[in-house]
Amino acid sequence: MTASSITRRTFGLSVGAVALFSAVGAGMSQTLSAHRGKITPLTVSFASGDSYVVAHLYLPDGHDPAKRYPAVAVGGSFTSVKEQMGGIYAGEMARRGVMALAVDYRNYGQSGGAKRQYEDPAAKAEDLSAALRYLASRRDVSGTGLLGICTSGGTVLYTAAEDANVGAVATVAGFFSQPELVALIKKGPEAVERLRAEGRLARQIYDETGEIKTIRAYHNTDQTAASVSPSQYYLDQTRGGGVPSWRNEFAVMAWEPWIDFDPISRAPRVTAPTLLVHSEGSAFPDQARKIYGLLAGPKELHWAEGAHFDFYDQSGPVGDAADRVAAHFRRTLG
Repeated sequence: MTASSITRRTFGLSVGAVALFSAVGAGMSQTLSAHRGKITPLTVSFASGDSYVVAHLYLPDGHDPAKRYPAVAVGGSFTSVKEQMGGIYAGEMARRGVMALAVDYRNYGQSGGAKRQYEDPAAKAEDLSAALRYLASRRDVSGTGLLGICTSGGTVLYTAAEDANVGAVATVAGFFSQPELVALIKKGPEAVERLRAEGRLARQIYDETGEIKTIRAYHNTDQTAASVSPSQYYLDQTRGGGVPSWRNEFAVMAWEPWIDFDPISRAPRVTAPTLLVHSEGSAFPDQARKIYGLLAGPKELHWAEGAHFDFYDQSGPVGDAADRVAAHFRRTLG
């Protein structure tokens, strides 16, 4: 099997690995939360597009306003909020000398946006650019970059392909989608076309009435959910599912932009130094290999150990990934 192939066998092996390793991973190490330890983030906001973004800013240990630090904007998984894995990694960056900004994308959490729970990769890329402008405006910043976990691993490539403020990129357990992969996940092009039609109808209802039709974002058995997968992280109230500001909802009118999410097509335009941290137990490792082959600038692909959800909040995999990512940003962003 080549690194560029997408097959039903690839899909089945990837999901099977996630299910297996996720089932055992949570008991293997300490579960982290976004606000652990002595680092308390500052809440900041800034304009983006037609609204605003609210974010948590984590300053490095011993922060000295007279000094300059590498700084990164951090985004998390599909439908996530800043108190989940984005905040965990932002805190881990700060503990390692990197300023980090965990964002609520527009339409999520505390951020603005009328179309709540609406997945829009292009708008998310704009939000990351706005976050970089905020960071670059600070006197204590030496350079700016992006860190994406899961779906934001793909979103950061959208921004990096267009924005000169992206001095470096890192991804952890990235979900590197493309329409062909979605067709496999959803069991064929006919199913995808049905979802597109549902999305268009939901958008029409929203435009005419303001009503937002939603379904579950994640579930392990509900076939109407946007993501039908093991979902332990989201269904566990002691982990991501217990974050009060997170809603397990997906706006049906977002089906078309979500199906068309295609970071693979953006990778050849990314010239900033990029580190990919992935594992065979994370979602779709062949997609990570494909991204690595397409990146146009300096690049590194590090194969770690662990399941996909372990990289969200388990101390061992998160700590190992954070060590490598922080070193990458300190080296490339000054």
